Amino acid sequence: MRIFSRWTAALAMLAGAATAGAEAVAAEIAELRISRQPSILYIQTILMEEGKLIEKQAASLGLPDLQVKFLTLTSGGVSVDSLLANQLDVVTSGVTNMLLAWGKTNGQAKSIGALVGMPLILVTRNPDVKTISDFGAKDRIAVPTLKVSQQATILGMALEQMYGPGQNGKLDSNQVQLGHPDATAAVLNPKHEVNSHFSAPPFYTVALKTSGVHAVLNSNDVLGGPATITCAFALQSFVDANPIKTKAFIAALDEANAMIAKDPKRAAEIYLAATKEKVSVEELVAMLTDKGSILSATPHHTMAYAEYMQRIGLFKPKAASWKDYFIPALHGRDGS
Repeated sequence: MRIFSRWTAALAMLAGAATAGAEAVAAEIAELRISRQPSILYIQTILMEEGKLIEKQAASLGLPDLQVKFLTLTSGGVSVDSLLANQLDVVTSGVTNMLLAWGKTNGQAKSIGALVGMPLILVTRNPDVKTISDFGAKDRIAVPTLKVSQQATILGMALEQMYGPGQNGKLDSNQVQLGHPDATAAVLNPKHEVNSHFSAPPFYTVALKTSGVHAVLNSNDVLGGPATITCAFALQSFVDANPIKTKAFIAALDEANAMIAKDPKRAAEIYLAATKEKVSVEELVAMLTDKGSILSATPHHTMAYAEYMQRIGLFKPKAASWKDYFIPALHGRDGS
């Protein structure tokens, strides 16, 4: 009788665990809304969408029929606002936008995976501008979001390096908000008031092919080397309520990165077929395989942004390490 009772208890426990697992799956709504911005800095999201990688990973975890919706927005600020209004589940944007959301929500917005680290390059068609100290009152510099975008943040860091602490806003009046496609078109139009653009790949490749356009600043020079530029993030409430979708997203991100490493040419072809951007497959492959490029869910050198942004007052919480603003599922990785 005792053996029978033990088996009965064990079976009851297994049945309870199975029921709990089924309830957890049932509790997750079979929809995932993700934003991205135009740029190869979000190439993994293109591969995810075209290959239905998240759907595949979710199905393997017991959540079939997941509907994943991608929305392209040109402003990281708009994406963050949409996330906080529960109009999006996951935002892919600059690390600085993630940190701003983390600070605004007192740690309730966190990254669920790093994306890409590639240089951001400030370009101009003004022949008199050789360094950022040469910008005059009439120059206009396009950034995706004023003050808090990755580009605006790095420009502020560069100004402090050149002029000293507290000088990060020296070119605030020169900056205008434009998405990368519109900003590139503006710089290439000699009649447009916007003559400069803190650009992302592959847009600066297009601009620098044009006679009269040259580079002024490289983000790697400001940051002291390659660093993660973009990442994915979500509210902690979403992560807690959707463990399967969160796990599926990270697995799909790792799968996309493996695809790029294994066959960068094919990844570039898929990206260009989806985006129709005006660069060649060979140029994209060169970017993806450059020794300074980072394509990994593991963050690199992100504390440089966090320390700067907290110091100048963009948010109050002080991060002790990158693990404060990345979810625990990634803490076992060798991040920074």
